[in-house]
Amino acid sequence: MEQDRIPAAAPAEPPLRAQWTPARQRIFLAALVETGSIARAARAAGMSRSSAHRLRARLAGTPFDRAWDQALALHARQLADPFARSAPPPSRG
Repeated sequence: MEQDRIPAAAPAEPPLRAQWTPARQRIFLAALVETGSIARAARAAGMSRSSAHRLRARLAGTPFDRAWDQALALHARQLADPFARSAPPPSRG
């Protein structure tokens, strides 16, 4: 009896892979300034350390690549002078 057959289930969709959206990139860079840790910054953005390195390699020479270097440099400056962040900007006058 053809009517009694159970239709085959449709193949399951593969889970969506997280993407490095512009918002995730901003979260990553902000966390990189704060932590100086690529792994922690990637986790803050919901991504992995290895995917962050792949993204950087793919975007070599772009503003994201340069911002990565700047974020690490800023973190290092903050470590060297922890009070620099709380100081008011110099007045112009």
